[in-house]
Amino acid sequence: MELIPLTELKGESKMSRLKQKPDPERPRLRKPEWIRIDARTNAKTVANVKKQLRSTKLHTVCEEASCPNLGECFSKRTATFMVMGAICTRRCPFCDVAHGKPMLLDPEEPLHVAESTRDLGLRYVVVTSVDRDDLRDGGADHFTQVVRETRKMNPDTKVEILVPDFRGKLDLALENLKEHTPDVLNHNMETVPRMYDRVRPGASYENSLNLLRRYKEMHPQVTTKSGLMVGLGETEEEMVQVMKDLRAQDVGMLTIGQYLQPTKHHLAVEEYVTPAQFKRYEELGYELGFENVASGPMVRSSYHADIQASHSTVEQFSPEKE
Repeated sequence: MELIPLTELKGESKMSRLKQKPDPERPRLRKPEWIRIDARTNAKTVANVKKQLRSTKLHTVCEEASCPNLGECFSKRTATFMVMGAICTRRCPFCDVAHGKPMLLDPEEPLHVAESTRDLGLRYVVVTSVDRDDLRDGGADHFTQVVRETRKMNPDTKVEILVPDFRGKLDLALENLKEHTPDVLNHNMETVPRMYDRVRPGASYENSLNLLRRYKEMHPQVTTKSGLMVGLGETEEEMVQVMKDLRAQDVGMLTIGQYLQPTKHHLAVEEYVTPAQFKRYEELGYELGFENVASGPMVRSSYHADIQASHSTVEQFSPEKE
């Protein structure tokens, strides 16, 4: 499976068929001083990580989704693998991953992930994917094979999988996820239900909650986790309700981060949420019973996932403190 140029499947092309298209001419809000990316990265190590990933034809969500923390994470020799290709079947207007017709699954990919985990010396690995609505089980069995191969080659490494919603295929997906369970199962709610049509077209708030609830019921020993973006026009009241809904499904871990607009063709930032408000969301999350809450401007779903999974507090790995 060869890597292919993806720029023509992003940005304007990706948004062209959305019912609610972002306005590319809308002026951007000026970023406040607390939104900053540490440029002090080890360029040689970053290059080595990229070289290792390309040698096994692997993708990372860090690169494909234009994550602002890429330099920091790569310099620390950590990465979130994105399996099943780099072309998504959805057109979410907050996301910079390419949209189009996906390629066939690479049957060697689970082994490549395991080998890269070993070669990079990862003690905690996060594996996510594009949406694969074209597959019978949404890619669930492929996730299972990745967990199996990674565990076989790296028995001391903890594994987190960040899964899509398996729209219309949840029963089969849950069945296929049974055989090899991860240490953490993550599925991001992304935003409040009022904004789903605009932010997550094609997704269902109730279906995402149902996935988290049913997986936890089937595998009570596995920690479940979810993530939310802020700055898209949501209210605190709506955010708290989503937190309550997640706790009702026995979700134990939560991440909350600032939405950043990847290009002018994506959804605009409506508000830069203050560090004080992020702190308030963290406190509210703990009051509601979450085991761990990572809430901060530069927090992303898999950013320092290993530290969060060890139940360290957000202050210990907040970008403002690194």
